[in-house]
Amino acid sequence: MTGRMESKVSFITGAGRGQGRAHAVLQAREGADIIAVDICEDIKSNPYPMASWDDLMDTKKLVEETGRRCVAVQADVRDRDGLREAVNRGVAEFGRVTTVMANAGILPLAMGDPDPMDFQDAVDVDLIGVMNTVAVTVPHLIAGGAGGSIVITGSTAAMIPNTTSSADPRGIMGPGGAGYSFSKQTLVAYTQQLALHLAPSAIRVNIVHPTNCNTHLMNAQGIYQVFRPDLEGEVTKEDFRPASEFYHALPSPWLEPEDVAELVLFLASDASKHMTGTSIPIDLGCMIKWPNGPGQ
Repeated sequence: MTGRMESKVSFITGAGRGQGRAHAVLQAREGADIIAVDICEDIKSNPYPMASWDDLMDTKKLVEETGRRCVAVQADVRDRDGLREAVNRGVAEFGRVTTVMANAGILPLAMGDPDPMDFQDAVDVDLIGVMNTVAVTVPHLIAGGAGGSIVITGSTAAMIPNTTSSADPRGIMGPGGAGYSFSKQTLVAYTQQLALHLAPSAIRVNIVHPTNCNTHLMNAQGIYQVFRPDLEGEVTKEDFRPASEFYHALPSPWLEPEDVAELVLFLASDASKHMTGTSIPIDLGCMIKWPNGPGQ
């Protein structure tokens, strides 16, 4: 099946690399034009580097190699006015927005002394950033008159208890990890309420919950150490692999961004036109393996 996004325009945050880039490229291959947004600078509390302008330009190039168009804009999801300018630039180019991927996110791990403001940084990006994305795009979806689809990136941290406590004896997740889990948990109820209120306009809202995904967020020393508290010093990806595989029911250590993109494509396309307000795990079975929390 091809052409599942024909005549659609997708607004995607965190598009510089990882899951956001995978969404942009796959949806372009299926016929969508893309408005790609990324912060293109680091956030001090975040222990791994954020996407760069060059990364965003690489996404733009990959989209255009499919034959579709791409407007790439540097914008911070914490800045609603900046996001509004980004979507307006895209609409000026393409005439509309039909689908939205509120994907940008961070996980500020406590690799040194925990800073209470790491909690706020995580909430500002992972929760308020999603709300800002919705706020600047919904008016365009409504004005289009043909409905649309909003897909939010959640996390299994939203669905499994104790992801920032019992599974983290060293306290590495810290306030930032708590802010991440709080944000993802809150987004579940937000998705349901938003779906209810936008349904009369034929705008669907769904949230997906990936497990460990092979992006910079997963490939951080702090995550490796959370999964391997038995090891001292630096933990490698190969050290992390067996622990991550044990975490899942299916025999795989992690997802690839393209795996998540396939699910998001379904939700962004008309194939899911009767679905709204849903929380969909793509979790390699970790939620059924650990219903009471990791190790329980």
